[in-house]
Amino acid sequence: MKKIAILGSTGSIGTQTLDIVAHAPEQFQVTAISGGFNSELIIEQAQRFRPQLVSVATKELADRIAQHVPTGTRVIHGEEGLMAVATESGADILVTALVGSQGLKPTLAAIEAGKHIGLANKETLVSAGHIVTEAAKRKGVALLPVDSEHSAIFQCLNGEKPSQIERITLTASGGSFRDRTRAELKGVTVKEALNHPNWSMGAKITIDSATMVNKGLEVIEAHWLFGLDYDHIDVILHPESVIHSYVEFIDHSVIAQLGNPDMRIPISYALTYPDRIPTPTTRLDLAAIGKLNFREMDYERFPCLRMAFESGRQGGTTPTVYNAANEVAVARFLKGEITFLQIESIIEATLQKHEFYPNPPIELIHEQDQWARQVAAAMTF
Repeated sequence: MKKIAILGSTGSIGTQTLDIVAHAPEQFQVTAISGGFNSELIIEQAQRFRPQLVSVATKELADRIAQHVPTGTRVIHGEEGLMAVATESGADILVTALVGSQGLKPTLAAIEAGKHIGLANKETLVSAGHIVTEAAKRKGVALLPVDSEHSAIFQCLNGEKPSQIERITLTASGGSFRDRTRAELKGVTVKEALNHPNWSMGAKITIDSATMVNKGLEVIEAHWLFGLDYDHIDVILHPESVIHSYVEFIDHSVIAQLGNPDMRIPISYALTYPDRIPTPTTRLDLAAIGKLNFREMDYERFPCLRMAFESGRQGGTTPTVYNAANEVAVARFLKGEITFLQIESIIEATLQKHEFYPNPPIELIHEQDQWARQVAAAMTF
């Protein structure tokens, strides 16, 4: 039986991870969960899965929840709680499903504690890929991708030699506005931006999908996961989200991974690797779909993806700044402070103000992250 801890158990990835666990109770045991502010759901999860540790955002929430969890379950809070979930629960694998850069510190702590990582928090590798991958290699810890695109590449590379990879291509749905021109993006609402045509995801990642920042973060993450330079990473628009990504080899053969757009499939594979188990998902019916469509990526239409490639190529602190500025810009858009198109304006302006540092230590990464957030938060139009 595999023991699992989850950072972000009440979010989209966290709840779907627990759904996989619920359908295979003989395979998994949940030892620890963190759930932020969603007290009702975290109580329900604690009562159903009976973890040793439950972490929430504040002491007030912890005190309230402690009255409703099973006997023997310890309730903790704040950053200390996240660190305890990551390191103290006896888990074999930590699923990092937190949103944003808050996942970096507990993920590094889990690696140092020898936990394998089910990586759904792409910002961890975007901000500190050189540190995280070195730590994982040093500790003999696996970084198992949960994102559907990276899981697809991971599966396509099983048994293949890295030296024989020509390129990898990440597919992109195009998000809520994939069929709109830039002129048609003026004045779009938050509600429209959150209406993703294919995937059910949290608010932040859904907005990132519409701006193509999400794909940009995935490009940088793929660089670190698979050890490829950016000239060997491509992105293609694929509206159906059936081919999740593919690999071209030096003999020009191509291996792709297909499936319905259901995150429980890559989550299950990360939890069970190198094995597979049945999942509560529907079978892919290509005959019913009929045809698959593809479009070449337009980097003028999606400038946030262009900026991601540029940030990744520069490296150092630049991806950290790209990510932090985006997190603030998305939060401001969701609050109604800025327009949709001003998200990319904030990212670009923050990058232009940024002083580049190569090969930064973790302290400098945190410093630059906070600097970028302050700049992005203060920006006016």
